[in-house]
Amino acid sequence: MTFADLFGRAAEYDATEDAVRVALADRRSNSDPDRSPRTDEDADSHTEDSSKDFSTADRDPSPARVVADADVLAMDLFIDGSAREALDALRSHSWTTLVASDPLLDDAEAVIAALADDELAADWRAAVEAWREPVAHPTNDHPALASAYRGGAMQVVSLDPSLTGPKAAAGLRDRMPVSVRDPRAFATVFSPRGLYPETVGGEYPGPDRDPRSLGAVRSKTDGDQHG
Repeated sequence: MTFADLFGRAAEYDATEDAVRVALADRRSNSDPDRSPRTDEDADSHTEDSSKDFSTADRDPSPARVVADADVLAMDLFIDGSAREALDALRSHSWTTLVASDPLLDDAEAVIAALADDELAADWRAAVEAWREPVAHPTNDHPALASAYRGGAMQVVSLDPSLTGPKAAAGLRDRMPVSVRDPRAFATVFSPRGLYPETVGGEYPGPDRDPRSLGAVRSKTDGDQHG
């Protein structure tokens, strides 16, 4: 099942950004009321507590390693908008990494099932599990923030204003090298051309993967070599 197939099926449902936000808030409040920060102050407190639970990050931080929160993952599926544009930048480049814990995917899958159906949610889960790099973290931590810390992701994409607000951002930067942005802001600042020399080395060859199938495509460098 490709992302193109999933996007086509999801278009049959009238899901909106507000509906995704509400479904995720309900999911996280019902599963663990202490897990999801509600305000900038709560996010600060939560991040401080989380840093005490972690002895060390599992991977060296990299700007090419990115976490998409559950709301962004669901929005990517349902709506051809800024969330899909943000994640297409990752799907198009095999040297980038989507980092996601099982609890993070659990949240997104539950939102998709609530707004669509269980079959679509399960098929989406299978496709994303084949793409993401898994990471484990303590049970009660915020899935997106903990995935970033444990997985060495320096960028988080989220629709949650309690994570993207300036006070929360300052508190997070004090404890781990991460930036949290909404999808539109992420799509604006994320530059594969600028990151490639730093993370891979050499001249940026262009996208090397189809963002719908995740299949390899011939890069500009390949074309120059064989053309």
